[in-house]
Amino acid sequence: MKLSREWLSEFTDIKASDKEYCDAMTLTGSKVEGWEKTGGGISNVVVGEVLEIVRHENSDHMWVCTVNIGNPSPIKVVTGAQNVKKGDLVPVAIDGAELPGGITIHTGKLRGVESQGMLCSLKELGLDTHDYPYAIENGIFILQEPCSAGDDIKEVLGLNDTVVEFEITNNRPDCLSVIGLARESAATFNTKLDLHTPEVKGGDGNIEKYLSVEILNPELCPRYTAKMVKNIKVGPSPTWMRRRLRASGIRPINNIVDITNYVMLEYGQPMHAFDYSCVKGGKIVVRLAKEGEKLKTLDDKERIITPDMLVIADEHDPIGLAGVMGGENSEVTENTGMIVLESANFNGTSIRKTAIALGMRTDASGRFEKGLDPMNTVPAVNRACELIEMLGAGEVLDGVIDVVAVEPKEVRLPLQPERINALLGTEIEREFMVAALEKLGFSMDGNIICVPSFRTDIEHYADIAEEVGRFYGYDKIEPTVFKGSAAVGGFSPKQKFERKVSSLCRGMGFFEVLTYSFGSKTAWDKIHLPESSPLRKAFVIQNPLGEDTSVMRTTSLPSMLEVLGTNMSKRNMDVKLFELATIYLPCENSELADEQTILTLGTYGKDAGFFELKGCIETLFESLRIKNVRYEAISDNTAYHPGRCAKITCRGDVLGVIGQIHPSVCPEFGLSSGVFAAELNISAMMSHVSGEPSYTPLPRFPAVTRDIAVVCDSAVTVAALADTMYEAGGEFLESCRMFDVYTGTGIPEGKRSVAFSLTMRAKDKTLTDEHADEIIKTILSKLEKVHGAVIR
Repeated sequence: MKLSREWLSEFTDIKASDKEYCDAMTLTGSKVEGWEKTGGGISNVVVGEVLEIVRHENSDHMWVCTVNIGNPSPIKVVTGAQNVKKGDLVPVAIDGAELPGGITIHTGKLRGVESQGMLCSLKELGLDTHDYPYAIENGIFILQEPCSAGDDIKEVLGLNDTVVEFEITNNRPDCLSVIGLARESAATFNTKLDLHTPEVKGGDGNIEKYLSVEILNPELCPRYTAKMVKNIKVGPSPTWMRRRLRASGIRPINNIVDITNYVMLEYGQPMHAFDYSCVKGGKIVVRLAKEGEKLKTLDDKERIITPDMLVIADEHDPIGLAGVMGGENSEVTENTGMIVLESANFNGTSIRKTAIALGMRTDASGRFEKGLDPMNTVPAVNRACELIEMLGAGEVLDGVIDVVAVEPKEVRLPLQPERINALLGTEIEREFMVAALEKLGFSMDGNIICVPSFRTDIEHYADIAEEVGRFYGYDKIEPTVFKGSAAVGGFSPKQKFERKVSSLCRGMGFFEVLTYSFGSKTAWDKIHLPESSPLRKAFVIQNPLGEDTSVMRTTSLPSMLEVLGTNMSKRNMDVKLFELATIYLPCENSELADEQTILTLGTYGKDAGFFELKGCIETLFESLRIKNVRYEAISDNTAYHPGRCAKITCRGDVLGVIGQIHPSVCPEFGLSSGVFAAELNISAMMSHVSGEPSYTPLPRFPAVTRDIAVVCDSAVTVAALADTMYEAGGEFLESCRMFDVYTGTGIPEGKRSVAFSLTMRAKDKTLTDEHADEIIKTILSKLEKVHGAVIR
């Protein structure tokens, strides 16, 4: 629900700033999604008076206008529009002006003639001819509003309103109206609420001579109210109404349609206007549709309606889908002379089912399905007739047809301050409770609360407690532990971290496995664990189930390889698995085990490879905000291939290991070669998670890129070369990416060519080619000095 603060001021005077207003409304239960200024994208646009207009010397279709913008000296503006003449008042975007869509206007030359601004059309101001019907669509907006040269266009066009968007919950349909939100606002800020009682003059015949209403399904239509207007004059609505409708997100159309939309927004009561000449027999029948009936709705689509759908019909055929949309066969047009204004109350469930079945949710159905106040139909239709008389859009007939098929029941609840305080955990005085309820439209009959009809959500003392609590201030209520609760639940930081790791692994296509925490001593032999390895010192289980479950595991790799072997034996040829496995290491100062969680990854198949697995680990670290990770080649881990294994470190701490499983280890687990695995210590990873991410603005200046290829010894790692380049490039080297490694023709034996793409950027200026070349020269010099690498 969008609320115009200008419209709100008609009902209550709120002095708070936009932010203060939104914050306070949210705290009292009316959640604000956001707010915006109606002219927020417009600045430095003023009213200009065209003093002179002459042909452009270098163009046959452009004009040079001399425009008075309220300054001592007029300005020259070049335009191609053909509808401007001397004396016109027009919107002028002067030098530095901003327009909707992020457009900025500057002084410039058009065909050799300087233009110090731009004359604006409706579209360029974010408007259209529905907002100002007297304007033309393709041309400069010639103002007819009261204004003078130099006036701010936002003030002239009323583009200085604030629109607040509320998230209205399903149980508060009363807040789907300006009056409902005004009531909440007045109660929040303790201001006076001024509600207007519509006054209809009438005096042009009696409605009962023309129309009758019959409700055949009272359970689906508890109330139907109608009034009639003759001598209809269809035309544009006044400016103030168009502005309020536009601010509320509804496009103005004509005075009759706009009035029904205006009342729907103001009162929260959907309305519809029928062309009386299309109501056959002068009778409206509210009934269920008949088998096989069809109706062409106002959106020009023919609907097949079923017997469970409520329709508005005349003596013969349907003329509207109740609470959803009117029929084209009763549409109000420019030739309409007399209309029937419908203000009814329908069963919300029935309307929702109809709207969903036909796929046509509308503003009206969205309100009806939440359950509206049946007592609101008469005030709403009277307000519509009052506006029709006010705008001279027709002559209202005397009388009103108001068929009440089901009498609404008044809800009365006892005020129980002790019970309310016990529920809230407060000590609120009875006087405060009464005052808060009365500000919301409740009334008191002794110690009995009379619930207003528009509060369909109030039916229990707990609902009363909620009303009291939100205006007392939830922020003022001291937090307490639930009675009978032994502890406060929640995940520990380690549990949260592990859950995030699991989620990331699943997102990268790994399937989670669970294996036993105990194993066999033979597993150490299978992975060729040295006899002197501390991992052979395991906790022995006193009463094991068998030899293969006789010790608590000290490494998780055998368990992963066992699962991979099982999958390969089942002909599952592409596998990606992970496990958050617990290992149990001896602790020097305790008889208890040092339990550590190890993220173990295992994969084989057509998409498996060392760099593919390394890429997954890099993605994992990036998502967990673990930076400055290094991969160092190692050859002393007997479980992995000596030339395809790396130790993973971060700031000197070992995080884990990655590599290809040794070809002699694979057969021990029924695996062929080409199996890759990684073991990462969760606690070590957690200790290197950086702080909360911070916003870094986009760079202001362009980058310069250079590609270089250097020849170095094969033993020199890419990481070492990159570190040296970052050191030499200093603050100007933004990124360094290796994209090619080559050995072969033209490269000496024992050497290799490594190619990098370098991105350089300065924070305070645009780098020149000369500066970039100097940086490259420094980098190459450093590479040769440190690694003996030379440009290829």
